[in-house]
Amino acid sequence: MTPRAAPFAVHRLGLPPRGLMNESELLELLGDARVATLATIRTDGRVDLVPITFAFNDHVVVTAIDHKKKSTTELKRLDNIRQFPEVTLLVDHYDDQDWKQLWWVRVRGRAKVHQSGNDYELALDLLSERYPQYGEKRPKGPAIVIERTEVTGWKA
Repeated sequence: MTPRAAPFAVHRLGLPPRGLMNESELLELLGDARVATLATIRTDGRVDLVPITFAFNDHVVVTAIDHKKKSTTELKRLDNIRQFPEVTLLVDHYDDQDWKQLWWVRVRGRAKVHQSGNDYELALDLLSERYPQYGEKRPKGPAIVIERTEVTGWKA
């Protein structure tokens, strides 16, 4: 088997390969996104994907179960995280007219569900600062706090 180059290997001219970004560039793109896809793992090993609103700081990414219509605030994603806290968050941008504008950012981390306490309040504060709707009506359901362990991405 031929060894594969690391995804962040330095190009032979000493320049990073096209499309690779440093962490501050990745976080800037993350900040531009308004919605993300959260991947959690079920107890049977299958992956669940759900679109979420999110906010972040230098260490964590947060989301919460808000007031939008749901059958319950005890959603499957919360059970998944309690059983297996490793999660992945993906944000991306697609432009059908100009593929030079394409990009994606993936955040991997360890998630924890909070119903009260400092981390819960931090999550709601970050979300309220980012989304005016949450400033007007703070989420009342559980918050998910994801400690970032890896941030990767690509842009055209």
